[in-house]
Amino acid sequence: MSTILENHVIEESQNLQAAGVDESLQPKIEESRTVSPISYMFMWIGDGVNLGNMTLGASLVVAGTATLNIFQTFAAAVIAIGIISIFFALNDRLGYRTGIPYVVQLRMSFGMKGSIISSLLRGIPAIIWYGFQSWIGGTALNEIVKVLTGGAFDNIAICFVAIQLVQIVLSLFGFHAIKWVEILASIVIMLALVYVFGILLTSYSEIIVEKWVHTEGTWGLPFFAFIMMFLGNYAAIFLSAGDYSRELKSGISDAKRGFLYFSPIFIAYGFVLTIGVMLAAATGISNPVKAFAIVVDNPYITVGVSAFIVIGAVAVNMVANIIPPTYVITLLTKMKYKAAVAITGLLALCSFPWVLVKDSSANGLGLFILIYSAFLGPIVSILLVDYYILRKQKVNVADLYNEEGPFAGSNPCALLAMLIGAGAAFIKVELAWVIGVVVAGIVYFLLTKYSFKKSPFKNGTIFEKDCKPVKEIKSIG
Repeated sequence: MSTILENHVIEESQNLQAAGVDESLQPKIEESRTVSPISYMFMWIGDGVNLGNMTLGASLVVAGTATLNIFQTFAAAVIAIGIISIFFALNDRLGYRTGIPYVVQLRMSFGMKGSIISSLLRGIPAIIWYGFQSWIGGTALNEIVKVLTGGAFDNIAICFVAIQLVQIVLSLFGFHAIKWVEILASIVIMLALVYVFGILLTSYSEIIVEKWVHTEGTWGLPFFAFIMMFLGNYAAIFLSAGDYSRELKSGISDAKRGFLYFSPIFIAYGFVLTIGVMLAAATGISNPVKAFAIVVDNPYITVGVSAFIVIGAVAVNMVANIIPPTYVITLLTKMKYKAAVAITGLLALCSFPWVLVKDSSANGLGLFILIYSAFLGPIVSILLVDYYILRKQKVNVADLYNEEGPFAGSNPCALLAMLIGAGAAFIKVELAWVIGVVVAGIVYFLLTKYSFKKSPFKNGTIFEKDCKPVKEIKSIG
């Protein structure tokens, strides 16, 4: 980072602190960025090695035979992870260059008032998934304690609260804790999966080859639907990519950051996905936990599988489901970061995850996922069109924090494009994400460029030729 830029960022941070903006929402300066490229990669490996991604792989097996063969499966995975990495690297650039979080980035396109809606569309689902993952982890922790106490203890609610308290405490330390939790989770879980992978190869290779490798599969709609499921799993995370890249040490090019996303996601997701398919093909059971118990004939299997679930749940929550809603709460309530972390944990406790895990709630949960996911593609599309095409990557960061500045109102173009894109996404559910991205991006560009002579914002302008930034923060990469 240049001396001029560094001094400017420090000056802006001091001004924001004086204005009452919490430190967690202020632009990150170079000295406060502690995540190295290696730690960053481990973070995404830790996020990827979880039971949910394994279940995604198992979903490819229907009636004992995979709908995609091994080549089609990995072709879909490479395409999806490639798209994910591109969107990550594109959308994380503003956060990486300026150090601002996602909730502040939203103001660029939606305005201060309009960003409330779009930030809640990221924050609320994260809180619900936070509670959901914690309940799954608490259930697994209860199984461990039951085995260790010989059945004397059996209380999921207490285990749920315990695991939630541990996550809240870890979250108080921000990315310092996330970095070490993800490294530990990555190593432990990957070693366990290597062991399971070895058993599957030595004991079930013939049936796996028959039902996955040699199956005809299809290059039709199921192939593209699987790509969309891949994208849907990461849509919320790369939407708030700036929340992560602002913690990454400076001096890393866009191409290298793209590699920092592609390689760990491919390693983690590809490996976990493979084991999910192999487990389902070998046992005919789509539930990985039950399939584990059959494949690994060990009296301590319950403890081993449950430990995997607990670590995986915590790892996913630390990356995907705690930081984004915490920033939303901090921004909307002016609350301090640590207090917002605690509130996020309490809200997750009140999300009734014990209801969501019931089989009778599966359809409702699926509908909820479908509804909020339809908005995520349009939002990221609007952000990218705005930043790269309309603004030419030029943003006055100070204006994004100025409550009386050009972004003080709301942008009807962004809100309308988001709604139109989300509506279009429901036309073909299997391709919802990509439809929402394309439609919202086109609509936003046309509305902004040709419907307003100057600006859709109440107090400011959106076009580069109309912008007169006092100071402009340029790339630190």
